[in-house]
Amino acid sequence: MSLRTTIAALAAVVSLALPVAASAEQKIAFVDLQRVLLEVDDGKAAKGRLQKWLDDRQKEIDREQDALRKEKEVLDKQASAMSPETKAQKEGELQRKVMVLAQKWEKSRAEAANKERQEMEPIINKIDQVISTIAERDDLSFVLDKRDSGIVFARSQHDISNEVIRAYNAAKKPSTSVAKDAPTKK
Repeated sequence: MSLRTTIAALAAVVSLALPVAASAEQKIAFVDLQRVLLEVDDGKAAKGRLQKWLDDRQKEIDREQDALRKEKEVLDKQASAMSPETKAQKEGELQRKVMVLAQKWEKSRAEAANKERQEMEPIINKIDQVISTIAERDDLSFVLDKRDSGIVFARSQHDISNEVIRAYNAAKKPSTSVAKDAPTKK
């Protein structure tokens, strides 16, 4: 066997052996961040606040839409008695009102997305801290997001979602109970 063949064979063996040796030392877990976000206490509260805000905006838009619908019905009933110029003017006004309402709806959607980001960002940051703490404690090399990582299958023993939820909620409670139990000055 030539030196070149020996070196090539040795390189092939080493390249195959290194990933196996490296993976034996790495521990991997995954978390369903979407589920965690919706199940932690802060996430539930934020979702409730967002839903109330969205419902209020939707009611407002529905009221305006109903008013425009009634205005159109009145216009349709009175159209035969109007001059063509007046009818065109009234239809133009109604069309502008419809456009303003459509713009208001679009603006409301953008506000909702911004509000959701503002509500969820601090919660996500806390969740990331809890995951980091768990990963450090358990000597995990990687923690993957179940939905965005491309995981098709993983054993449930590697899912730390429940642990993240418990740790997140537990980390919040002592600070509130300490405040209640703290002695007060007289």
